[in-house]
Amino acid sequence: MFAQRCRVDPPRLIYTPHDAMRPKKVPARFVFVLLVGVLLASVAAEYVRPPPGRVILTESSQPPSHPQQVHVSLVGANHMRVSWVTDAKHGHSVVDYGRASGNYTSSATGEHTSYRYFLYSSGKIHHVTIGPLDPGTVYYYRCGMVGDEFTLKTPPAALPVELALAGDLGQTEWTASTLAHVSKTDYDVLLVPGDLAYADTQQPLWDTFGRFVQTHASRRPWMVTEGNHEVEAGMALPGSPTPFVAYTTRWRMPHEESGSPSALYYSFEVAGGAVHVVMLGSYAGYNSTSEQYGWLARDLARVDRRATPWLVVLLHAPWYNTNAAHAGEGEAMRKAMERLLFDARVDVVFSGHVHAYERFTRVYNNEANPCGPVYITIGDGGNREGLAFDFQKNHKLARLSLMREASFGHGRLSVLNATTARWAWHRNDDADSTIRDQLWLESLSANGACRRANPADDSWSDEL
Repeated sequence: MFAQRCRVDPPRLIYTPHDAMRPKKVPARFVFVLLVGVLLASVAAEYVRPPPGRVILTESSQPPSHPQQVHVSLVGANHMRVSWVTDAKHGHSVVDYGRASGNYTSSATGEHTSYRYFLYSSGKIHHVTIGPLDPGTVYYYRCGMVGDEFTLKTPPAALPVELALAGDLGQTEWTASTLAHVSKTDYDVLLVPGDLAYADTQQPLWDTFGRFVQTHASRRPWMVTEGNHEVEAGMALPGSPTPFVAYTTRWRMPHEESGSPSALYYSFEVAGGAVHVVMLGSYAGYNSTSEQYGWLARDLARVDRRATPWLVVLLHAPWYNTNAAHAGEGEAMRKAMERLLFDARVDVVFSGHVHAYERFTRVYNNEANPCGPVYITIGDGGNREGLAFDFQKNHKLARLSLMREASFGHGRLSVLNATTARWAWHRNDDADSTIRDQLWLESLSANGACRRANPADDSWSDEL
């Protein structure tokens, strides 16, 4: 379970035309030796954890007026936001759409914006909200009245619903592998707990990332929250860029619709309100006097667990972590906000930041508790920095950690009905995706013992 540290080579760059961009098969790393005359009943091949993949810089092959970096996100119960960029400063912020290819029976007009980051000037960034849309339906759409046709599928109106998760993505060969594995099986929404482009102030990397993920992000809604690589704070000088300017301008999420005063945290619902998802901001104020704390308290208080049996939370810096990487970075936020999540009976909390996979038992206040959330770190999407190998066997939380592995991969939360969900973590085994961890979850709203106002905080030894 505890990987040996492997040699990590510096990431190399691959320039790829956008139209030629396809997920690549990764060369096999398993070695099987055939010894003539020796019959082996079985071969136990140890998995070789990969170094960082090469960075893929996806160039645009579109005319300046044509849409690129197309992605969609959820807005309310039956609307979706279509976002894209054009290099030309002119163009229409219009989306035409319908249920048949080339037959656009509806049209919506939105808005456009742009930003500057020192000497960099972004293209024209368009955001258009379309709808009302029917649930579980494929729509064909075209942006700006020019260019390619895209398709999207809306989430279902009721359970079951499939939520895919991939954190700390970047734009490497391993990111391509992760997203290819995500798309091999249908899903309804992709959740990203921070660290998207790894631009780190190099603004053209936001453009290459948008083109890199377009194939996937234009087909299903991507709901994201910020990580440390989104901060991009300028120098403390007049006219310097404000933090998060690229992230909030390009990846607009429905914070206003959820009553949030900030683009750095928000909530939304899927499956007709059966699942309430809260996206917290690890890099926004979070103490008891902060706007985020007040908003979270109000947001959770509005959730009726009879109508919304599932509560899911995402944030970037994990509150529970036995890896030496980023040790303790989420502790202050945990101390400030954990009680809100516990009292609301949040079912599961996903985080990123640590480039590995780790799953804890149900926890509250550093102790196993059957009424606390399951905490899962999934910061293993494929980033350029490599994996976090240094899990600490003697960590004070090791007794609560049930599964940990430093490998690239993604997760899937299949919410089947009001009481039952299945979680599975898929490791990127070369060209294949292998389930390495899974469990069944019972919604805390269905657990009679957890409906008490003040459940005991004593320790429990069972997994759930």
